[in-house]
Amino acid sequence: MQQVGVVIIGGGLAGLTCAIQLVRQDLEVVVVEKKEYPFHRVCGEYISNEVAPFLQRLGLYPDQFQPPQINKLQLSSIGGHQATMDLPLGGFGISRYQFDHFLYQTALSLGVQFITRKYVQSVEFREDQFEITLNDQQKLASTVAIGAFGKRSVLDKFMDRPFMRKRSSYLAVKHHARGAFPSDLIALHNFPGGYAGISAVEDQRINLCYLAAGDSLKEFGTIKQLEQKLLSKNPFLKQAFNNFDFLFEQPLVINEVSFESKLPVENHILMCGDAAGLITPLCGNGMAMAIHSSSLLSPLVVKFFNKPYYHRADLERDYSMIWSHQFKQRLWAGRNLQRLFGGRWASSFAVSLVRNVPPVANYLVRQTHGETF
Repeated sequence: MQQVGVVIIGGGLAGLTCAIQLVRQDLEVVVVEKKEYPFHRVCGEYISNEVAPFLQRLGLYPDQFQPPQINKLQLSSIGGHQATMDLPLGGFGISRYQFDHFLYQTALSLGVQFITRKYVQSVEFREDQFEITLNDQQKLASTVAIGAFGKRSVLDKFMDRPFMRKRSSYLAVKHHARGAFPSDLIALHNFPGGYAGISAVEDQRINLCYLAAGDSLKEFGTIKQLEQKLLSKNPFLKQAFNNFDFLFEQPLVINEVSFESKLPVENHILMCGDAAGLITPLCGNGMAMAIHSSSLLSPLVVKFFNKPYYHRADLERDYSMIWSHQFKQRLWAGRNLQRLFGGRWASSFAVSLVRNVPPVANYLVRQTHGETF
């Protein structure tokens, strides 16, 4: 059994940025990722500028990909009424295919060990150590285990996390396309029971990612029929599906997307990114939140290894407190603001707010964003 200091379960944004910070502090880190880099993920692919200074300090801002700078938000109702507003912080667009691979290569160069194309089947904590079993029965032992395994995983089921007992009401679908679309804009277009986000990423690509009611695919039979008969009720989305040149043979799809509350520490595993709480993607803040959560966790893990007086109970308490202080209100605000999306009356009301009461609209947008750090 391999013994290491830290095992990170999941190699997305939270896991990769955590690994980079920890290995730079001379900790031995292993990341377990079930896929092989590079690969696409279902994601809005917009990152709020709240994390830009942090990425620049770490040398991780992806300048070489020339990510589009996004500073405007367009919102449309199901019936096609629309309003546009400035985004206070703004952000940038970059695909997970490029950004995750860039972070992976950086982590590799720094000495992070990777186990790819395998997934964690179980985690047991006994005698102040973790025993981590992979799907091929390979075992790892670690002092710290970090859960960065995304929205939903085998491990969530193994741990019997409460959110897994509730049936989720959302299906998530992602396309990449080319076509005419402003590079400085993120658009949120409502359709019955859901909403779609459209924004530019690198290489003159467009990301189109949407959340639909969980039973809608069953109702319409195929993704194509769902898009033609449901999403296209919004004229902006109808125009997109008619005019964009779609690049994937098949879109990426995730079922059972849950926005239920989660805990930042469970069974002594320190949860990071979506594993700790999935923010509704009103402005793509899930990516920023994943990166931000790694910046909160990593210094505490380093302190745990380096300070004899700083015990596991202190680490878990401090991380739970700082995570809740930073994100709990944002998650609550996101879940409640989501009620303005996907309904005919509610989406029209949201557009009216943006158009007629800008200070209120700005306030609501700020509730789902953090401050630069």
